[in-house]
Amino acid sequence: MTKVAVFGAGSWGTAFSIVLADAGNDVTLWGRREEVCETINATHQNADYLPGIELPPTIRATHDHEEAAAGAEAVFMVVPSQTFRANLKEWAPVLPESSVIVSLMKGVELGTLDRMSQVIAEETGAGPDRIAVVSGPNLSKEIARREPAASVVACEDEDVARRLQALCHSAAFRPYTSVDVLGCELGGAYKNVVGLAVGMAVGLGFGDNTTASVITRGLAETARLAMALNANPMTLMGLAGLGDLVATCSSPLSRNRTFGEKLGQGMTTQEIYDSTRQVAEGAKSCSSLRALAERTGVDAPMAEHVDDVVAGKLTAPEMMERFVARDTKAETD
Repeated sequence: MTKVAVFGAGSWGTAFSIVLADAGNDVTLWGRREEVCETINATHQNADYLPGIELPPTIRATHDHEEAAAGAEAVFMVVPSQTFRANLKEWAPVLPESSVIVSLMKGVELGTLDRMSQVIAEETGAGPDRIAVVSGPNLSKEIARREPAASVVACEDEDVARRLQALCHSAAFRPYTSVDVLGCELGGAYKNVVGLAVGMAVGLGFGDNTTASVITRGLAETARLAMALNANPMTLMGLAGLGDLVATCSSPLSRNRTFGEKLGQGMTTQEIYDSTRQVAEGAKSCSSLRALAERTGVDAPMAEHVDDVVAGKLTAPEMMERFVARDTKAETD
């Protein structure tokens, strides 16, 4: 059995631990809260995040990050993107020098505008052959219930991508490989912003025509930015782009869509934060993606307007009115 570590015992970290265990690995799950780790080890469930889901016996939880990392061939990072750098500063000294560090996070860091793979490189000194990402239409509860799903494992070193593919290929989880780390990360981060916009439309009572229009224009905006940064446009048509976008925008299980619905229903951002422990990455990353688009010279009205709603500068109805009032032009412009 291959030893792997998962840093983050929330819903996605726990669900991906199940994938890794089902693929035949020995999994150590690091949790921020010691009581959660103790409960997982005693009951084989993470009742706080995935109640009723039985965890495989090859998953063990610990609050000790050094213990979690010891001997791991691959370390999967699954914490909120905006706290990742601070976490990694603490964890980096204990990560095995030969381990591959894999981001399962979907965000862009505030201030630096760094993607998570860039944060890993800066804080660990790891080269491209030791940095990878996993991204795709992977809603945590469905993955934990072992419903069939697919995703993309991306690393600039194709041999490493294939090795990671084998580590997480289970009966229910089908990973594909890619060398386009940039495209996978941008698709994963931007779909959260589009999910917020779709959620707002749903919260305002609009139907499928509106949501389909928002999804499509959101994909066009994502592709504009990705191509300007030299990502492969085909990545945005695949699982890490369109696939993830469809899942996030169409499912009530999506945190970002749910967050957007609440904004559409009139709640403030702070009221939504106060009502849940789950993190909606789009609410944090929309300003980063807006700034990244501005720096790149790319028109990004969805990121701009969603950022303004999250910041309380616009209401959801005002955002939708502005979308409709924009100048008409050729679709491919």
